[in-house]
Amino acid sequence: MSFVLTPPAQVVVPVSDGRSFPVHRVYCVGRNYVEHAKEMGHTGREPPFFFLKPADAVLVVPEGATGEMAYPSQTANLHHEVELVVAIGRGGRDIPVAEASQHVWGYAIGLDMTRRDLQNDMKKQGRPWCIGKAFEQSAPIGPVHPIARTGRLDKGAITLHVDGQLRQKGDLSELIWSVDEIIAHLSSAWLLQPGDLIFSGTPAGVGAVQRGELMECAIDGLGKLRVAVR
Repeated sequence: MSFVLTPPAQVVVPVSDGRSFPVHRVYCVGRNYVEHAKEMGHTGREPPFFFLKPADAVLVVPEGATGEMAYPSQTANLHHEVELVVAIGRGGRDIPVAEASQHVWGYAIGLDMTRRDLQNDMKKQGRPWCIGKAFEQSAPIGPVHPIARTGRLDKGAITLHVDGQLRQKGDLSELIWSVDEIIAHLSSAWLLQPGDLIFSGTPAGVGAVQRGELMECAIDGLGKLRVAVR
C-alpha cells in the first residue's frame, strides 16, 4: 500500500506490567459527581452525557515520571479535572449493566484538562465546545493497571493537589453513574471497541492551574499521576 502521507503512529498507553495498551477512542462523561455538578450549576441524577477527545490528545506519563504539558493557546483559565479512566478490553453494543464489568480491561488515572473560558463562551453561544476540551495534551494519563490485578474499582479516594495544596477530593463510590452504567449508556449510542478509554468524571474542586505549577493526582490502588504545566 502506498500512502500519500506518513500515517500517524498508533497512540499507546503503557501498562503497569510493561506491555502497551493501544488507544482507539477517548470518551468523557460530564458532571458525574454530585458536588461537581452543583459547582457547575446543576443538581440531581441527570441522564449521563458524553463528549470525545481525539486519541492524539492523550499525553502519556510513564509510571514514576513527571509529565510536562504546554500551557495551551487562546486561554487564560486552564482547569484541572482528575478522573478515573476505564480501559475497555472487549467491545460491544447495547451492553447490559450486569455484564458491563466483563468489558473492562483495566484502570488508569487521567486528567481532563479544560480551557474553561473557551468552553463557557461556546456554551453561551449554543455552540459545540470541542475547543474547550479536545486540544493537544488535554488528556494526560498514567499507566493502565489490569483489572485482573486491581479488582473492580468502585470505591476509593480520588484526589488532586496543585503545588502541594489539596484542590479536589472525592471517592469513587460517589459517582452518580457507576462505571457499569456508563458502559451500558455509551454502548447504546456507540459501538464500543477494544482500546477505548472512558474518563468517568471528576469530583468537586476544579480550578485554574498556572504555568510552572505541578499537579499531583492519586486514586487508591492506582498510584499517582504527576503533570507539570510549562
